[in-house]
Parts: sequence; C-alpha cells; structure tokens
Amino acid sequence: MNAAELLLGGEALRRHGARRALTCGEQTVTYQELAARVERAAAGFAASGVRPGERVVLLMRDTIDSAAAWLGAVRLGAVTIAVNYRLPDGDLAHILADSRARIALVEESFAAEHSAALAPLRSAGRLIIADASGWQARCASAPQAPVYAAQPSDPAFVLYTSGTTGRPKGVVHSHGSFRQLGRAFSAIGIGAGERVFASSKLFFAYGLEHALLGVLAIGAESILYPGWPDADSVAELVARHRPAALFSVPTTYRKLVSMAPEKLAPFRAVRRFVAAGERLSRQLVEQWKRATGGEMLNLYGMSETFCACMVTPPGTSDGLRTGKLLDGVEGRLVDAAQQRAESGVLWVRHPALAAGYLNLPEQTREHFKDGWFCTRDIFVRDDQGFFVHQGRSDELVKVAGQWVWPGELEAAVAGLPSIVEAACVPVPDADGLERLALFVTARGDAAEALRAAAEACERALPRHKRPKWLRAVEQLPRTATGKVQRFKLREMLERGEAAGG
Repeated sequence: MNAAELLLGGEALRRHGARRALTCGEQTVTYQELAARVERAAAGFAASGVRPGERVVLLMRDTIDSAAAWLGAVRLGAVTIAVNYRLPDGDLAHILADSRARIALVEESFAAEHSAALAPLRSAGRLIIADASGWQARCASAPQAPVYAAQPSDPAFVLYTSGTTGRPKGVVHSHGSFRQLGRAFSAIGIGAGERVFASSKLFFAYGLEHALLGVLAIGAESILYPGWPDADSVAELVARHRPAALFSVPTTYRKLVSMAPEKLAPFRAVRRFVAAGERLSRQLVEQWKRATGGEMLNLYGMSETFCACMVTPPGTSDGLRTGKLLDGVEGRLVDAAQQRAESGVLWVRHPALAAGYLNLPEQTREHFKDGWFCTRDIFVRDDQGFFVHQGRSDELVKVAGQWVWPGELEAAVAGLPSIVEAACVPVPDADGLERLALFVTARGDAAEALRAAAEACERALPRHKRPKWLRAVEQLPRTATGKVQRFKLREMLERGEAAGG
C-alpha cells in the first residue's frame, strides 16, 4: 500500500473526487485536482534525484502547494519531514543533519532567513526554492513518476518533536499508520463533505491529522491558513468559512473567549469545538459555553502516535475528562510498582504507533516496548471509563516530603477574572530544597492578579502545596510549538525579572 494513494488513489477519488478538499485564501481544489498536484509533485521530486527511502525536508507555510509536496514525496516512496520554520538555526541544522536530508524544498523567504543552517544543502545543490519559476515549473515538465509500492512498515514521514528541553528528535511513522486516520472526526460526528479548520500547523502531529491527512481520509474539506495563527486570525477565518468543527489549543480559546460578543457571534454556527496540546480547565469550558453556546471537547494524542488516542464524546465534557480511547487504541495505567492500576502512567498500544526515534536506539528501547509506548502522562480512570489527565510523571515535585503536581497550583487560579494563564515551576530555595514558584499573566493590573492568585491558593491548597514565590509576567515564554519553557521561568525568578508578590 502507498499512503498517498490510500487518500487520493482511484478508490478514494471514486468516493470524493468532485468534493472540495482544501481551501486556502481564495484558492480551492477538489480531491481530483489535489491528486493531480500530488502526482506532479512526485514527478518533481523524482526529477530532482530523490529516490524511495530518502528524506525530503519541507520548510513551507501551510498552503495547497505545500500539502501537495508533502503527499507527493510520500507517493514517490520518499520520507517527508515538514519542519517548523520558526525553529532557531541550531535546531534546524540539527534536523537537516540528523535526518540526512536528500533535498530541502524551501520557500524563498525562509531560505534567506535560515541561510546559515541551509548553507550545506545549498552548496551541494540540494536546496530547491519553492517558487513558480523553479519548483512548479520542474513539476509541470517532469515525466510522471510511478507510485511506490510500499509495505505497511515502510517509513512515510518523520515528525520532529520539540519539547521544552533537549534537541528535537525524529519520530518515524509508516505508510500503514494512515489506516488509523480520522477516528476522532467519526467520534465527534464530523463526516464527508463537511468543512473543518485546525489552527495548528502541519508540522505538528495535531495539525497534520486534523488539518490535512485525517480530513482527506474522511472526505471532508480543510481550511488551510498560511500565516501563524492568533486569536484574531482564527476569529476571522471562522467568520469567513463557517466550519463545522474547530480544532485549536486552550491558549487560543482563552484569548478568544475574552473577545467582544460580536466577534464571537460566528462561533455559534460551529458544531464541534476541540482542544488539545494543553490541559483544559472546567472554568474555560464553562466560559466558552456561556460565550458561544458550544461544548469544548478534549482530545489527547502525541507525536509518537500522530493520530489521536482519545477524545471526549459530545455531551460528556466537563473540562476535566480527557476522554475515552478511540476505536483500535488500547491503554493501560501502570503504578510505581509497574502493575496495572486505575491510576498511573499511561501506556498505549496504537495502530499508528511510530517505529521509534530516528538515530536514538536507547531512547526507542526505553519508551517503546512490545508494541506499547510509555506516554509519561499520569491519568486516573473513573468508574465510567473516562481517562482524566493528572500531569506528567516527570513533573512531580516532592515538597516537605510530599509529592505535589505543579498543575494543581495552575488549576487553583484558572478562571480567575484577573488572570489570563498561569504556570508553576519547581525552584530550589537558599537551602537547596525544592519549592514552588507560580507565574501568572494578568488581565489588567498585575498587583490585583497576584493578590487574587494568593487568595485562591490559600483557599484551595494545603500549606505545603502553596507557592513560595508568586510572580507576574507579561507573557509566558514558549517554544516554537507553544509549550511553556519552564526553565526560562526559573531563570527569570533567579534574575529578579518578574513582578513579585
């Protein structure tokens, strides 16, 4: 099987060929038209000397052309690697070297911005500029390339993670994993012919499935946005395209919910709201319900499965429940004694589970065992079969001899009118003992936000769980993928760069 053919081959086109597949700005393509573009992209890569099994790096915005290039490399049997164009040059250079990229297809502006990291490929003649006179002309004139007859276990693409620490690591996914696509859409009642918008980019697992591959798998239409999405652009796109479903992250929903009622009015036409990538809160779910009338559903997945693992079924969301496992996905909770339990670290067995980490055999052996993957996420399973996320096993901190999850402090202040968001980090005190620092971003006066946070922590938390330091910052430092860089918050505290309380 070839994954690109699974989505856009003859059988798929007989079902969906005339339907709209992708819309980007003023441009729309049907499934039939997208399939033709993918064929031309595969021909362009073949004419560039790419062979099956070789890695193709894409440094492009989310457009119809980049989607066609992504799938074109897979159709040829190459391994696609879409890279975050906001990464620093050091991380980009690492990915290019670690992946042993055969070529890189790069938009001209990014080629200039990342000239140092791309210099080795440029000097070797393996850098292609994604423009009309070069790349598109090559695709149009190249002879058609045959579809690669892939085995289900053959690599199709690599996702590079970018957690909050360490070098990005490549997660290798196969052609066979595409058979699991779109299960979350079915679980929430989104089907063929409907329009969806996912604000996450295609180089993230969340965006890749819910803005492109999963959409194509069910015959729906995806709205692509080339820019970097913020709350204003999301609101504009929802108003313009009226999608049936919106997939975004809690940070964006928090910013949207504070908008004027007239800007939120178009959201009342959206049937499904899905959030992933960060912990939801009961307060945000309730605020969103009041503002738009819509229910916010939780979705849980990871780069190592790429397809979603669980989702909150419609009608059951309370902001705390992460959801139930999707069809085909198995999960088990393991306690500190490595025994099955109703509370513990989640291990998953997933039909789209990665083969492992590229060039990292020890980490692969540590996290991938007998078809299972250790997520390092702690869950509780309730009496109705719902999984409830409790935090990361590597985030637990022992304070005064007792284990504390920093997320408890964040949850204690979530939803306060004076606070936009919060992050808690462990910091050693003058005696070298771990204590907790809580950072908040204020909606208005910082002093009022700090006062409200202190009162909320005193009400909701026992003494040993309360923060030793309360600080206000203008914004939380984040990685290019939007994850909070907690080590930078520790550094800010040590340097005295945040307003104290």
